[in-house]
Amino acid sequence: MRKSITRTRRFALIGLVMVALIAATTMLVRPAGAAVRQATTARVETQPETLQQLLRQHQLASTVQVLSSQAPSVIIQFPLFPSGIKKAFPNATGVVTIVEGNPAVSLADSVTVDVSNMPPDITFTIFFIQNANKPFGFAEYVSDLHTRSDGSGEVTFQAITLVAFAMDSSNPGTSQDQSGLASGTQLEHLGMWFSSLQDAQTVLKNTALTGTPFDGGNPILHAGPQAMTDGQTSPVF
Repeated sequence: MRKSITRTRRFALIGLVMVALIAATTMLVRPAGAAVRQATTARVETQPETLQQLLRQHQLASTVQVLSSQAPSVIIQFPLFPSGIKKAFPNATGVVTIVEGNPAVSLADSVTVDVSNMPPDITFTIFFIQNANKPFGFAEYVSDLHTRSDGSGEVTFQAITLVAFAMDSSNPGTSQDQSGLASGTQLEHLGMWFSSLQDAQTVLKNTALTGTPFDGGNPILHAGPQAMTDGQTSPVF
């Protein structure tokens, strides 16, 4: 009988200790989780203000607009201008809309390129580039866009955009990003190239045009000249 009472008391004491441990753990974990959520929310909510500040400090091109959005979304837009097609299609226009991915669930951004008054029924390749105009520097292929019969077209793709960079592993280095020193060479501009040199020669009525290496394939110079660019010296993203 005494052994039974002793065993019962021992179980009761163990139960009390376990309850105390669970309560203490809950008190420790909940504030930490709340702090993480608050930090994440604060970082997301202040980003549009940060972009506006970069615009005021001329660290982003004046053509960039920060659009009103519902948190945690961050949306920027900037126009494209005709470059290689300017003489033949002076009214060509384009707009790029970037919706930043929610850092809590996604690393990629959504990018929409929308163009009008372009050469009809032509495929163009889109690149993130180091410089908006020659010399273009480093470039990263990100998507294709095919225009309709009226010269309009659009494409949406997902890519790491606001922190895009390129690096030559045989000669690594760093460069200045809007957020500070970063790896590699920053890709902060966007351009569009004729996907086909033959299309460019036909559309622009110039058989003397030479190819560019801005579209993969064989031969490597089968792409045409740049068609559209953001045209800015300062970064657009």
